[in-house]
Amino acid sequence: MSHPQALLCDALEAHFSKNSPARMAVAVSGGSDSTALLLGLKDWAQGREVSLYAVTVDHGLRAASTQEAEAVARLCAELGLPHHCLVWQGWDGQGNLSDAARRARYDLMADWALGHEIHDLVLGHTQNDQAETLVMRLARGAGLDGLAGMGARTTRGAMTLHRPLLGVSRESLRAYLRQRDIGWADDPSNDDPQYARVRTRAALSALESAGVEVEALAKVAGYLREAREPIGHVAQEAAERLVQFDAGDLVIDAQAWGAERKDIQRRILQAALRWVSGHGYPARGAAVEALLEALLRDEATTLHGCRIIPRRDYIRVTREWAAVADLEASAGALWDGRWQISGPFGPEDRIRALGEASLSLCPDRRQAGYPAASLVASPAVWRNGQLIAAPLAGLGQSDGWSAECLRSRQDLNDTLLSH
Repeated sequence: MSHPQALLCDALEAHFSKNSPARMAVAVSGGSDSTALLLGLKDWAQGREVSLYAVTVDHGLRAASTQEAEAVARLCAELGLPHHCLVWQGWDGQGNLSDAARRARYDLMADWALGHEIHDLVLGHTQNDQAETLVMRLARGAGLDGLAGMGARTTRGAMTLHRPLLGVSRESLRAYLRQRDIGWADDPSNDDPQYARVRTRAALSALESAGVEVEALAKVAGYLREAREPIGHVAQEAAERLVQFDAGDLVIDAQAWGAERKDIQRRILQAALRWVSGHGYPARGAAVEALLEALLRDEATTLHGCRIIPRRDYIRVTREWAAVADLEASAGALWDGRWQISGPFGPEDRIRALGEASLSLCPDRRQAGYPAASLVASPAVWRNGQLIAAPLAGLGQSDGWSAECLRSRQDLNDTLLSH
């Protein structure tokens, strides 16, 4: 066995030896990292009771993306592995394209995997990716969470993300592919300096001349991750005492929260924002610091798709109306990724946010006991443009309408304990 192959095999064995899922999906873009991961996992899975599936997202952002996905399909056919190609068509031309594409890839793959009863997704992030992530977050002034980099095993809802190659360099994986005479696709954006990660790679090359190597940076990220784990447990224990769940909102005991260390306060807020918004990534550190200052002044504010309302005894984190104003779902589908609406749906009924203008159509809203800010962003059912049910605002309950938030305390705990 060659040295590059041994590195790959050892990394996979170390990651999966104590906890090997029976069904796994591997994300394969066609680049060198994911292609090497695919081949390595195929070899590793032989002789084990592991069902392996390959999944590719054709983001459609480059002319060659479809051809690259087809090349992955051909390789999987040669390997005898089932392959599924998912197409992303969600770019609306607004915001950060790279960030939106990355989130969409995760969401598409996770939805597909869970739909096929697969709860483990394996990603090809390498030692180089870990070092780049550390430097990029350092440039943004990140704290311990950000500098801890990516985890080898993290949880997103019902899905576990695996990154078994964080200790393996990209060049080792390419050497392995060369030995097997397997090619890979190179994304031209990897050479475009308009992207921060490309500039970071250039900076890493300069750092190497000063003796700061990728391997050392990746190890530092790992050490910092080890350091943050006990803090995550402290924050999770504090959240058990401080956080209550109220119709899709999180309500934090303001007095007890104010007595906690600032890093614990910050972690609980970050987790609350992610729980309510459903975002799989944290809010920017500077924005959270500004939020902490606003709470000290008892000022309500918005952040990360949430509205944060301080009161003397509590801090309520609810969904921001503007973040859900354009969301729409069909009868029976999840709305805002967390609300399940039940009732006598008609075929043309749609689920949308209630909105401030429709509050007056809910005469029992005050009896429901929820703040107006929570109700305006809550799910409602519309038929031919007319409001027929708003369960949280008390409208339609007597007719059998109800709304259930499917996020749990366990989801909050998972966020506090992972990154």
